[in-house]
Amino acid sequence: MSLDQPNEELSTSVGVAAIEDQDWIASMNTEKPLHIEREEEMEGIEHKTIKVNGINMHVAEKGQGPVILFLHGFPELWYCWRHQMHALASLGYRAVAPDLRGFGDTDAPAEASSYTCLHVVGDLIALLDAVAADQEKVFVVGHDWGAVIAWHLCLFRPDRVKALVNLSVAFTPRNPQYKPVPALKAVYGGDYYMCTFQEEGDIEDELASLGCARVMKEFLSNRNPGPLMLPKGKGFGNASPDAPVTLPSWLSEDDIHYYASNFEKKGFTGALNYFRNLDRNWELTAPWNGAKILVPVKFIVGDQDLVYNSMGAKDYIHKGGFKKYVPLLEEVVVMEGVAHFINEERPDEINQHIYDFFKKFD
Repeated sequence: MSLDQPNEELSTSVGVAAIEDQDWIASMNTEKPLHIEREEEMEGIEHKTIKVNGINMHVAEKGQGPVILFLHGFPELWYCWRHQMHALASLGYRAVAPDLRGFGDTDAPAEASSYTCLHVVGDLIALLDAVAADQEKVFVVGHDWGAVIAWHLCLFRPDRVKALVNLSVAFTPRNPQYKPVPALKAVYGGDYYMCTFQEEGDIEDELASLGCARVMKEFLSNRNPGPLMLPKGKGFGNASPDAPVTLPSWLSEDDIHYYASNFEKKGFTGALNYFRNLDRNWELTAPWNGAKILVPVKFIVGDQDLVYNSMGAKDYIHKGGFKKYVPLLEEVVVMEGVAHFINEERPDEINQHIYDFFKKFD
């Protein structure tokens, strides 16, 4: 991938960016910090099921005002946005966080081919038609696979997005020469997790044998910035599958229980099907080859994130390649000492970054 020279208009911050306007905290009319106790954050969140694009989608909502659509990643649910929903709702926004197709209480179509980027973006357009019919455009926040879907939403339907804050995963332009899965296998080998996820059945059986709670602990507590390897039959590489997993301070046993109890209902197949469409998405997006993201963007990543530390990512993000394909990219924030699940690990800072960016477009 060729890289351009850095664009001087792009503001890049290492560490927590300085907050330009401290007065916004007073607008909350409360002395409590944005990171409220877990019980309070679940208060006032409404749950509903909405028919979208031929499936039933579970949606969590809180607040009134301009809509912010929150898109979760793997292996998460709407729940990963609970801190952001409470904070942004208190600041005059309507936070809308669905379980994406295949996750949680949203339907999980049986065929892997039903999880392409076109299907998922189609779900979101139908969701916006239902919950934001009076708003021509909405704000969007994405993380992990949610960030990938947010990029596709902006690529396919920029007319529906006012501004985007994406976490962890930068926009990667389609390479017409290489399908993603063979390319990943050539670079990282067949034990790379995205390659391990391709064949349906074996990985599901292996994750089931570990138990949903153990799987969630392994994924969410991982802070290794190197490539995630999942050799077949060896789980997460621990000496013993019963070895205790120390949870980070931001993740509780109650959180693990919520995630695990949801994945126990349907298993991981729906979630894994997103990875099984990497090559199919490459084929389907050929008409957008070379297209740019024409939506105002703020990008935030942790310096310990395994995606940020993947081959070529830092050069692409900081030396002009990212800005070339996302010309309205206004800021890149690299948060020190933060790993992949950034919106849960550092909710206060993420809440502030989201608010500071979106308030410019109100």
